[in-house]
Amino acid sequence: MKSMIIIGAGAAGMMCAIKASERYKVTIIEKNDRPGKKLYITGKGRCNVTNASDEETFLKNVIANPKFLYSAIYSYNQNSVISDFESWGVKLKTERGNRVFPQSDHSSDIIKALDGQLRKKGVDVRYRTTVKELITEPYVSDEPKSKYEHIVTGVKVYNGSKTENLYADVVVVATGGMSYAATGSTGDGFEFLRRYGAQISEVRPALVPLVTKEGYPKEMMGLSLKNVSVKVTALKKDYPHLKKDKVLYEDMGEMLFTHFGVSGPLCLSASSYISKFIYDKKNSDVKTSLQLEIDLKPALTEEELDRRVLRDFEEFHNRDFQNSLGKLLPRLMIPVVIEKSGIKPDKKVNSITAEERRALLDTLKHFKLTVTGLRGFDEAIISGGGISIKEINPQNMELKRVRNLRVAGEMIDCDALTGGFNLQIAWSTAFMAAD
Repeated sequence: MKSMIIIGAGAAGMMCAIKASERYKVTIIEKNDRPGKKLYITGKGRCNVTNASDEETFLKNVIANPKFLYSAIYSYNQNSVISDFESWGVKLKTERGNRVFPQSDHSSDIIKALDGQLRKKGVDVRYRTTVKELITEPYVSDEPKSKYEHIVTGVKVYNGSKTENLYADVVVVATGGMSYAATGSTGDGFEFLRRYGAQISEVRPALVPLVTKEGYPKEMMGLSLKNVSVKVTALKKDYPHLKKDKVLYEDMGEMLFTHFGVSGPLCLSASSYISKFIYDKKNSDVKTSLQLEIDLKPALTEEELDRRVLRDFEEFHNRDFQNSLGKLLPRLMIPVVIEKSGIKPDKKVNSITAEERRALLDTLKHFKLTVTGLRGFDEAIISGGGISIKEINPQNMELKRVRNLRVAGEMIDCDALTGGFNLQIAWSTAFMAAD
């Protein structure tokens, strides 16, 4: 039986080992003292295993290089993942947005299931062991069209007391990206592959909160908004090379105000598009300044909202303006909206002019903030960028330059929106690498 060494006992590494164990004698090298350390905190500790949508919907939610994943997602799709985990004893449930979680809401159940399968399949997992380097040789072949430059034969490891060489027919690097470095995702795998000329797109935080210039979010810290729409735009005045204003992201859902800016599902998803834009070489030298516009009442047209405001004004016509918005807005937001509208808070409602009312409507439908950056890798759910898909054979995740060296999971330059899509990328690419 052939042998396989997998570097990393995260989501991709464990799934790859399980799927490969029928064809290979598998060894996992893991520098932590237990498996799935990052999985444990995924989905705020609940672990959003996958998304119960069809393949076409899945691919629409992949931001970077969805076409590369065609073979992977159609070979091992969301239904396959759900079926496997349920057969491994994990009861699952599907929530809003087709997000799939363990019924227990405990990510530990997912890790236990994977670990149980590793033991059942006889996978040798070496914890507290660090891979120092890959062992390779120049690739010699009679094939005139071969692009291979090297062939991998094993890894050099250190376990705290000694260094040794471990040899295998296939090596899979599944060390993750650079988000949540405390879990072990420190970019080691990129360094291994960079030595062999692999092209690596700049690794950047993705699915991460946004930093804003204004202090308003801090005043509303902890306030969560539902059913609002968000639009992020790169303005031509800030990015002169653009032919016109460029909308980077627009959607409806939930968001959260924080002491530094904004977060929540809408803003996390927006961050991946923002990250891709600001890390683009054409934009990377420009000081980040993006317009974030919130429609607080997207279900209403301005005319409908105006009628709603007039009804409230009629009911509270003898009150001060600051005491008339309780039915329209959350308490924490009222002082901020008043300030942005320019209407004096102690002005009587019955004396507010039509022009002032239009200013209020504009604030409610176009609440603007300036995004000046992203939070760092320590708060990023995933990292974007990674090994260029041009370097990888999508049929088995093998590097085109190094024979028998494969990659899986977050290391690949494919990232998606929130909702279980990124873990599905890990499961599917791991399945292909297990071939």
